Amino acid sequence: MKRYEHVCVHCRLLGNTKTMYEMWCWIVILQFFLAEEFASGIMLTEVRVPKHTIKGHAVRLECHYDMEGEALYSVKWYKDGREFYRYVPRDDPPGTVFPQPGVLVDLANSTSEQVVLDPIDLSSSGKYRCEVSAEAPSFQTVSDHGEMLVVVLPEEDPYITGGKPRYQIGDIVRVNCTSGRSKPAVRLTWYINGEEADGSLVKRFEPVVSGLPDKLETSILGLEFRVKPKHFKRGDMKLKCLATISTVYWKSNEESVEGEKVQKAPMLESRRAVSSDTRADRVQAASGDALANKYSSGLNFTLRWLLALSLAAVSPLLRSAGP
Repeated sequence: MKRYEHVCVHCRLLGNTKTMYEMWCWIVILQFFLAEEFASGIMLTEVRVPKHTIKGHAVRLECHYDMEGEALYSVKWYKDGREFYRYVPRDDPPGTVFPQPGVLVDLANSTSEQVVLDPIDLSSSGKYRCEVSAEAPSFQTVSDHGEMLVVVLPEEDPYITGGKPRYQIGDIVRVNCTSGRSKPAVRLTWYINGEEADGSLVKRFEPVVSGLPDKLETSILGLEFRVKPKHFKRGDMKLKCLATISTVYWKSNEESVEGEKVQKAPMLESRRAVSSDTRADRVQAASGDALANKYSSGLNFTLRWLLALSLAAVSPLLRSAGP
């Protein structure tokens, strides 16, 4: 505390009432001293409470701390303000369980820095707080908390109803996407050709509650729009429904529908069939004439050659038969 004595000296110079200023001086020194003492006390480095967990599974709650030279007195866990687990190093055994609704502690796997709940159900949802205390003389205590929600996953994937195998430009698409039963309700999202559908095209319905005692919920989301040319990519239109529950559930269903094929006009084909005045026809006709002329020339040459041979053979006979 000697390093704060200069504060007292300064205080004495501020006025004539020595006692009053000395009193304020010592108050200031005490505040500095207490702030310094608590700044070097224990601190929580991390409290891990999963935001979402699945019903029937095990969950681990973690509480990490730095004692900063202090001795650990206890670690306590609370659910919604009620203590359910305590760890005191000097006790034997060190771990103690206090039964609470929705909390089943796995004592064999629980320590000073973690507590395991196995299994969990819907009543396990709530606020979980970790509290760490130091030994005497400080008895300093720090705490932090996190919220946990237990979910029931759907047993069925989302499915699409109301669609047709083919659509034409101008047709109305009316389809629904329905999820399996869950807790909480599944969040559904429509996509058209990979892009999220505009909110004006989506029709929302209230979840259907069933499945007592858990009161599971079924989500339904409609999609309605008029087909435009932009909705067809290479002749197809893809409609996808995505179902999610935070980061613990992610399923989708997609249907691909065709656009009606536009037939070619038969008039164009018939006009092409009867038309003869084309370049191809003229080339073919010219080729035929050339072939005919070539064949005729070859035939005349052959006939002349045969005639010459015949005359050469007959000439000696005519000379020998002369007078």
